[in-house]
Amino acid sequence: MINFNQSHFALFDLPVAFAIDAKLLDTRYREAVAQFHPDRFATASDAERRQSLQATTHINEAYQTLKSGLARARYLLKLADIDTQEETNTAMPIDFLLAQMEWRESIAEAKASQNLSALENLASEMRAEMQALEDKLAMQIDGQKDYIHAALSVRKLRFMEKLDQEIGDAIEAILY
Repeated sequence: MINFNQSHFALFDLPVAFAIDAKLLDTRYREAVAQFHPDRFATASDAERRQSLQATTHINEAYQTLKSGLARARYLLKLADIDTQEETNTAMPIDFLLAQMEWRESIAEAKASQNLSALENLASEMRAEMQALEDKLAMQIDGQKDYIHAALSVRKLRFMEKLDQEIGDAIEAILY
């Protein structure tokens, strides 16, 4: 069966790193799910069916963690015994806070005027900013092993993901 104590990276036979091969992750995920899928255990004992379901659940959770840059960074920092303090530490550099205020104002203006084009442009810009921050996280975690600054980058990325969601919600509200 599956070893529930192994890391998510070991589960998919991937190096422990922020920068991972997404296609390889997808392939290894499909292989693992196929191996433990409950349909393969339909005629097995109750205990084996339960283990299959637990294994599939564990595989899905591990995959979702590694698939998301934010969740993967959190997980890597947790493995390094670093608390990202997302719930308790809201201190951010002033330039980041000012940028967030500008983003929020731009989103509010585009929402108020129902400007779909402006919202789509903001979404594109936000995703580019998020990708740049993920690239920085890869350098901080994989290259420099600078986990303290990586924790700050995780907190920033969390803020940005919330803004990206807000933009997406505004676009949906206009379209539907």
